[in-house]
Amino acid sequence: MITSNPTTSTTTNPRANRPCIDCTCSPGLLSRQGRRATIFLRKMSNAKRESTSRSRPTSRRNSTNNIIREENGSIYSSDSLCQPTNKEINTSNRLLELRKQMSMHENGNLTCYIIPSEDQHQSEYVGLSDQRRQFISGFSGSAGTAVISRDLLNFNLNAPTGKSILSTDGRYFNQAAQELDFNWNLIRQGEDPIDWKNWTINEAMEMASNKMEKKNDSIKIGIDPKLISYENVIQFNKLIQSKTIKINKSLKNQDKKIKIELVPVENNLVDKIWNQFEIVPERRSNELLLLDEKYHGESFNSKRKRLFEKLPSTTSSSSSSSSSSSSSSSFDRSFLVVALDEICWLLNLRGSDIEYNPVFYAYLYLNESNDDDDDQTILFMDNPINDKIEIYFKENNIIIKPYNDIWSYLENLTTSTSTIFLPDTLSWQIIRKIQKNQNSLTYKLIHSPIDILKSIKNMTEINNAHNAQVKDSLSIIQYFAWLENKLINKQSLIDEFKASEKLIEIRKTQKHFMGNSFQTISSTGANAAIIHYSPSMENSSIIDPSKIYLCDTGAQFLEGTTDITRTLHLMEPTNEQIKNYTLVLKGNLAIERLTFPEGTITGYQIDALARQFLWNDGLDYRHGTGHGIGSFLNVHEGPIGIGFKPSLINFPLMKGNIISNEPGFYKDGEYGIRIENDLIVKDACFSHNNNNNTNVGNFGQKFLTFENITLVPYCRKLIDVNLLTKEEKSQLNSYNKRIWDNLVQFLQPQSIAFKWLKRETATI
Repeated sequence: MITSNPTTSTTTNPRANRPCIDCTCSPGLLSRQGRRATIFLRKMSNAKRESTSRSRPTSRRNSTNNIIREENGSIYSSDSLCQPTNKEINTSNRLLELRKQMSMHENGNLTCYIIPSEDQHQSEYVGLSDQRRQFISGFSGSAGTAVISRDLLNFNLNAPTGKSILSTDGRYFNQAAQELDFNWNLIRQGEDPIDWKNWTINEAMEMASNKMEKKNDSIKIGIDPKLISYENVIQFNKLIQSKTIKINKSLKNQDKKIKIELVPVENNLVDKIWNQFEIVPERRSNELLLLDEKYHGESFNSKRKRLFEKLPSTTSSSSSSSSSSSSSSSFDRSFLVVALDEICWLLNLRGSDIEYNPVFYAYLYLNESNDDDDDQTILFMDNPINDKIEIYFKENNIIIKPYNDIWSYLENLTTSTSTIFLPDTLSWQIIRKIQKNQNSLTYKLIHSPIDILKSIKNMTEINNAHNAQVKDSLSIIQYFAWLENKLINKQSLIDEFKASEKLIEIRKTQKHFMGNSFQTISSTGANAAIIHYSPSMENSSIIDPSKIYLCDTGAQFLEGTTDITRTLHLMEPTNEQIKNYTLVLKGNLAIERLTFPEGTITGYQIDALARQFLWNDGLDYRHGTGHGIGSFLNVHEGPIGIGFKPSLINFPLMKGNIISNEPGFYKDGEYGIRIENDLIVKDACFSHNNNNNTNVGNFGQKFLTFENITLVPYCRKLIDVNLLTKEEKSQLNSYNKRIWDNLVQFLQPQSIAFKWLKRETATI
């Protein structure tokens, strides 16, 4: 599964040339003009005859087993049909009601309202109750920002007008263009000349220039302060200031200057209208799981101690910000943990409040006192706990308070703590509450030490990661063997969603399987070019064995988290597909072979290694090459990664990191290729010093390298051996042997999985 590369951004209208009058179906639901007709056509016709006797003539699909082909539609693409049951959302009324709410705020001067993807913990993947951006826009991708403007010169409060934009990164360009309706314009980060922040400020400035009624009239841009980080607020305000200063200097009438202000809207406006259109999902508070030591390898108290060892000393540093000067002479320190995965890691707990992510909604406040007896650990949460966890909390002096009490607690906190350290990813609302505190609190923003501590796996976690990879690699191999047998030998009709459900069924046979780590990207043909495509039950394509099939999938086991991608072709790939697959593979192998000095090399520096062979042919891909992976935690874990994201420069790769390696190539409308393995950063091994193995170089510095822990072979049909070097061939053969040696013991010799694995791991 991929992460984004940073990107900047003209608006484009994805709704041009709509195919039918008043249709709100996205292009993705319309014909992709499939052109292949084989024995499957007869099976399709049979399916059509069977289903028409049970359904209305307008029905396109009534179950995953009854798929109907419309005239001139692709026999492999049920999403080529204009399905009344799966239309995109027409957002006109939702936007109308939202603009009505905007008109009632800030004395009618709220001209733009920002709706981020994140929840109040700045999570990348959020629960159903936090999917406000998806509700208002119809776009279901995990990353993106929606901005809705309101024309302040339209005084008809029953019919306010304005514009709406959705900004997202390269992983979702195709998906957003398909899912957004005619009300929206798409800003493509990194490709369009304006980003959403500049677009929003420009809209506000245009409205301000047209509405200069009062000398001190200020045009407002609103956002829920819980859903934006304080760091982003600072950056946004700096951008507002620089743009307004520039335009005000050009004004002839200096008495009437443009004033724009970012304001907090504490009562979320989407929440106020949501129930007019849908039943609003409730925030989950499921029971927690306490991990056994054999899965985490380090106690809470040990982790707590290491956390405070990493915090800056309060005796030598002054706060970057404070509500007032501290008069306390105590050197006690406090830290507020906001990120959900950091709370889970620190407490050795797991939850299930957000799908695919074993986390729970909580805040965690920790205080270290000069007197150990006065140390505090307060967990703000609403989740039910069993007797075992209740005892665990008592043994570790963990106090439980209701989740929403965090706000009043911060406002009224009285402590002798000289400094409260806060993570730099915390929300604007947390800062606002602390600034309201009247008890001489001093705070300092830092990068959370837990973010780095969590990313460095201990030996227990590393050994468990190997075990998890064996389980999931075996499941994926069994799945690919089953899929090939069904599509080629039995010539069955299987859609993308049904196939992904089969993979879950296979995974469930593995001990300690806890669920997928994200929704499987099961994609055939042109769908594989949609980087984060995920098929739904109602709308997925029939897998075409004559086209490329891309499967990006991951699992959660008690032992660890996996994220694996393989691209297959079950029949005869084209020369172009073979070449491009091989170029992607060469980039993947280059990353894996790398050896580098400890503490100096970041993912930002090595990203080009994965792209170099594609670049030689003028090709590239619109996503990062790798991301950190949690230990039975989030599949996307910071702070490390491989890509052009500037923040990666600050975090060298370290021994114990687990990181994905997933270069790709995508030809829009035709096919997509991605190859992903999970790598552990470990000590390199040299034998130049008197034949003794060591990771120390000639200048005394230590060296690190990668170990590929994924055990799924690459697609032999897609590899052009003539493009591989001798070193690359040796690397592939060594990998295939390791896969065979590790997995053959788990397969019956007469099984299709055994035969598939033997064929795919044969010497190149």
